[in-house]
Amino acid sequence: MMSDQLLQNLLAAVLIGGLTATAAVAQTTAQEQAARLREQLTAVQAKQDEQQTRLQQLEEALKPENIEQSLAGVGSTHPEELRAQRRSQLEKERTGVQAQLDQLAISRTRLEAAVAAADARAYQESARGPDKTIRGPQVVPVDSASSIAPAQPQKPSAKSRRKHRRRTTRHPATAPVAKP
Repeated sequence: MMSDQLLQNLLAAVLIGGLTATAAVAQTTAQEQAARLREQLTAVQAKQDEQQTRLQQLEEALKPENIEQSLAGVGSTHPEELRAQRRSQLEKERTGVQAQLDQLAISRTRLEAAVAAADARAYQESARGPDKTIRGPQVVPVDSASSIAPAQPQKPSAKSRRKHRRRTTRHPATAPVAKP
């Protein structure tokens, strides 16, 4: 008898400890996910800054005077072809950098939304607490002192409400007859 009681207490303690650990793991997981997303966001921001700097460098290099200066030490019988080739090369690179910047901006927006969602999940899990992690139907014990609540009266259907409304509006509008 005493060992059964001890075994039940031990089982209850293990069960409660497991539920608490599960809640802590779920919370840690949401927090870890938010941290990983923040790291990715930081990496995307750094890459975006690098590409923005490279785009500014390309814009500067595309100026006609800078193209000429970059080809000053190169001798050619057709320098205009060299300048056109250099301009074309720089424009292609600029287009590629701009496309990367556009992709990074999309990634950044998505990551910011994901970080906000992960933070919200972590907050909800932390606010829920360890005892609120039990999922599934909850059985409420019924003791003999409490009675089952009486059934709520049913609302009348729409059809019966219409009938009732019709009946109340069909009364003749006559004045009461005074009795002498």
